[in-house]
Amino acid sequence: MAKTPARSRKSEPLPVNRERPNEPERFVATKEQLLDFYKQMLLIRRFEEKAGQLYGLGLIGGFCHLYIGQEAVAVGLQSALTDKDSVITGYRDHGHMLLCGIPPKDVMAELTGRAAGISKGKGGSMHMFSVEHKFYGGHGIVGAQVSLGTGLGFAHKYSGDGGVCLAYFGDGASNQGQVYESFNMAELWKLPVIYVIENNQYAMGTSVNRASAEDQLFRRGESFRIPGIQVDGMDVLACRGAAEEALAWVRAGKGPIILEMKTYRYRGHSMSDPAKYRSRDEVQAVRDKSDPIDHAKKELEAFGVTEAELKVIEQEIRKIVAEAADFAETTPEPAAAELYTDVLVETY
Repeated sequence: MAKTPARSRKSEPLPVNRERPNEPERFVATKEQLLDFYKQMLLIRRFEEKAGQLYGLGLIGGFCHLYIGQEAVAVGLQSALTDKDSVITGYRDHGHMLLCGIPPKDVMAELTGRAAGISKGKGGSMHMFSVEHKFYGGHGIVGAQVSLGTGLGFAHKYSGDGGVCLAYFGDGASNQGQVYESFNMAELWKLPVIYVIENNQYAMGTSVNRASAEDQLFRRGESFRIPGIQVDGMDVLACRGAAEEALAWVRAGKGPIILEMKTYRYRGHSMSDPAKYRSRDEVQAVRDKSDPIDHAKKELEAFGVTEAELKVIEQEIRKIVAEAADFAETTPEPAAAELYTDVLVETY
C-alpha cells in the first residue's frame, strides 16, 4: 500500500510585534566620568604590557592571554554595574578582575603563582576567582563560563537580590553547543543575564567569517527570543550606553539579552601565538583609527584636559603597575602544604 506523501507546511514567520530593547544611545559622560574611564583603560593597558614582559622573563608560567585593544568593552560595561551584580568570563580575564576592584598587586601575584595572589597562586592567568568581589572566573574551557554565568543568573533570581550576571565570552565560544543550551534555559526562566560576546574578530587564529555561518553574532539568540544589540566595542561611551540599555531590560524582568561588542585584540591569541594569520598593516590600521584609549584622550582634550595632566595620570598608572610587578616578583610562593588545601569542601 502506497504511503500518502506528507503535506508540506509553509514556515510561519516569527512574530514582528515582539518587544525589543531600545537602540542604545552613546553615554554622555561628565569630565570626571570620562577621566575615570580613561584611567581604568590605561591601567588595564599598562598592566597587560607589564604582564607580557614578565611572561617573557619566565616569571609567568602556563598560558597568558592579554586584553590589549579590548579595554573599552569591560570598562564601559562594568562601570554601569552595582555591588549586587556578578561577573564571569573566559581566560582573557585580567582586565575584568581589575575592574571588579581586585588590587593590581593581588592580580599580578596570582599571575606569577605567588601565595599572595587572589587565588593563592593556584589559578594563574586563566583561573582567577574572588567571591568577595563577585568575580567568578577566569575559565579555561571555551564556552564553559556561559553555562556557569546562567547559573549565577539563576542564583540572583532565586535569592531575589536584584543582581544581574554579566557573562562574557568570545566569537569562538559563540559556536559552542552549551552556549545555546544556556540561552534556552535563560529565556525560559527569564534569568537576569547579559551575555556579552567580545567579538575581537579572531577565534585563536581563525577569522569569525570563516568559522561562523552567521557572523552577525548579536542575532544568535533570535531562535530563543533573546534580543541582541551590536555595539562599537572600541568606544567606551558606546559600551557604557549599551550597558545602560541592557541593564534596564534585564532588571525589568524581561529576561536575558545579548550584546555583541565589535572589538579587536592587538596581540596574539596568547603569548605563544605569532599571529601570522593577519598582517601587521591590519593591526596598525586598527590602532591608528580605532584605539579606545586614544579616542578617550581626544575627548578629554575637548573637555580642556591638558597634555601635562594626562602625563601625570600616565606616571601614576605606571607607578601602580611597577609596584604590582615588584610585589609579584618578591612575595613568596605557596608552601608545599597548600597543594592539599581548597581541594574539597567537607560538610557536616
